[in-house]
Amino acid sequence: MAAAGELRCVDSAIASVIEDSNSAFILEEEQKTAIKAFVDRKDVFAVLPTGFGKSLIYQLAPMVSKKMGAYQGNSEEVGCYVAGHPLSKGNCYFEVTIVDTGVRGTIAVGLVPKFYRLDHQPGWLPYSVAYHADNGKLYNGNPVGQQFGPKCARNDRIGCGIHSENIGAGLTTVFFTKNGKEVGSVEIPASAEGLFPAVGMHSMGEEVKVDLQAEWFLEEDDSMMMVDSHEDDWGRLYDVRVSGTLLEYVGKGKSIMDVGLAQARQPLTTRCHYYEVEIVDAGEKCYIALGLARRDYPRNRHPGWSRGSVAYHADDGKIFHGSGVGDAFGPRCFKGDLMGCGIMFPRDYILDGEGDVDDWDRLEVRPGHAGVQNILYLNDEEEEEEDGEEVEQGQEGRKVTVFFTRNGKLMGRREMGVPPGGLYPTVGMLSSGEKVKVDLHPLSG
Repeated sequence: MAAAGELRCVDSAIASVIEDSNSAFILEEEQKTAIKAFVDRKDVFAVLPTGFGKSLIYQLAPMVSKKMGAYQGNSEEVGCYVAGHPLSKGNCYFEVTIVDTGVRGTIAVGLVPKFYRLDHQPGWLPYSVAYHADNGKLYNGNPVGQQFGPKCARNDRIGCGIHSENIGAGLTTVFFTKNGKEVGSVEIPASAEGLFPAVGMHSMGEEVKVDLQAEWFLEEDDSMMMVDSHEDDWGRLYDVRVSGTLLEYVGKGKSIMDVGLAQARQPLTTRCHYYEVEIVDAGEKCYIALGLARRDYPRNRHPGWSRGSVAYHADDGKIFHGSGVGDAFGPRCFKGDLMGCGIMFPRDYILDGEGDVDDWDRLEVRPGHAGVQNILYLNDEEEEEEDGEEVEQGQEGRKVTVFFTRNGKLMGRREMGVPPGGLYPTVGMLSSGEKVKVDLHPLSG
């Protein structure tokens, strides 16, 4: 692969091949043009005079192509190859096969602007994006990457493409694949000149094969065949993207104010009293929480942190119950774990509007007995963080028992009052790369 100060373009690769062969001949411009077209995977038909050196084109072209796909630097320099043409509607995908990971496997595959610096890995500079094989991170115009997908090794195929329908919308959706299966996608600003396929390398022995004409088709497996987006299941979504039953955190993840929140449209009821969350990807920190919260729960607070909520947090195994300070509760949760949350309702519990799935704004709690004071839902949100502020008497709600599970086993219970409107399944996320699958009706049979 082209290294800084060495193989910066096809011309340099041609010169290197000639130097390696200990030949002193000088190529004509027509010969170079034909070789460049071959390297760029175009059909070549060269009409040249007799004795012009047509056979030399056939001999050199494969050697130059191979030179363009192998790292030639000294491991202190980045080598970068940029294709001659951008991705387009008719050619919106390419693939790179890792032939050899070399010393460190620091191979990057992505898209860059036309005049990208060839001494930088794709994704490091603005308006470029790349999936890096050595650490599985996505670099989006920044030398600091975010956890994105699995690491890649020898013989793995890394693909990169654009969704053609978004090209003229100001933003381009770029997706990446590994061995034919989509890893994820990201939106980046569209470029007037287009986005060019690029491959970067940064250690000795790295070698790849580039297929600029590759095609990719969405596999029809269970995770992809999602006709129903399930967005209607959610009443509120902040910095969370829905794809079928999958929730993906898309926030900044830089501070505790960057919480991504997904709250179900319907509260738990006596007919549907339990839901589950599977951790598909723990992301950078696994700041994933599931629990129950009142309908008007603040968007930038993890469930459990503010009044009218309770939640089990995966990263530390603590339960948070209307407070930013948690209590030891259960084990930590990781990728593949199944976390559940439900309510044990009293026998005579009645929730007005139960079964009315079209009008969640009218749901109200009707206590069956004398009201029990609900100290979790009293003051305005602005007052809740003030130290020493005395909690006032206020809204009433009947108490229920909330329980949590991990991989089908009961972790514990917590009693809490039900705020007006009920308690809604609420999932919070806070670090890059976090993904969960949610089943709001696991007991429906």
